[in-house]
Amino acid sequence: MKMWSITLAELLKIAAKPRSYIGLAAITIIVSLIHFAMYLDGLNYISFITGPVQTAFSLEGRILNGNLVCFIILQTLIIQIPLLVALVTGDLISGEAAMGTIRLVATRPLSRSTLLMAKFLAGALYVLLLLLWLGLLSLGLGLLLFGPGDLIVLKSEEITILQSEDTLWRFMAALGIAFLSLLVVATFSLLLSCLADNSIGPIISTMAVIILFTIIGTMDIPVFDKIKPFLFTTHMVVWRSMFDRPLPMNQILSSAGILLLHVVFFLSLSVYLFRKKDILS
Repeated sequence: MKMWSITLAELLKIAAKPRSYIGLAAITIIVSLIHFAMYLDGLNYISFITGPVQTAFSLEGRILNGNLVCFIILQTLIIQIPLLVALVTGDLISGEAAMGTIRLVATRPLSRSTLLMAKFLAGALYVLLLLLWLGLLSLGLGLLLFGPGDLIVLKSEEITILQSEDTLWRFMAALGIAFLSLLVVATFSLLLSCLADNSIGPIISTMAVIILFTIIGTMDIPVFDKIKPFLFTTHMVVWRSMFDRPLPMNQILSSAGILLLHVVFFLSLSVYLFRKKDILS
């Protein structure tokens, strides 16, 4: 069987599980609620956020626009999506074991490595679907409701204003980096899935590790400062750098490279463990 045929079969398995639609439904509901809230009371919210800036600068034009609303949504949701990813990818192997179909799929006339790669590709396509849906709803609906406009990016030490025509490619690049970040989560949960016989363990463990790494990353302790560069969660937020001016290309490329190394490492270890997995007990 060709890899695409096997991957398509795995995609159909994902599509057949109700949990696969939780992510799409959650994104739809949350993004719609944020759009609705911003449409009703967005000006007051923006005034509250930009209040300290407006005491020193005069901001004119359409501040509340589709680009700004999209940026706010991405800031809010991207850190929550790993759970939605783990719900599906943490079930790719352990779900087969829980249902008792692991023997059947592992004894088909194809290598276990091929089967695992097909499951990985199916999981990656699911992650891509989530992000495309997020981008379509947040930016597409935002531009439809609020119109285009310059994007104001507020940070603790500076303010960046990006012209409207300079934002689309930045959003696309940011979603691309977010895809790579979520691919790390997908491969990590797939790795844990190879070690478990039920889906709950990999899903909970994935989120527990992400929460632990995030806490370490936010604590200003010298011993943790030496660990932070090696944690994948440290580099998962580099998508925000796409809205800096000038672009910190060295930081972006370095973080993207580290994320890619994590994907390769977790996937390689998953292949090894799945090839060694006992399917008879």
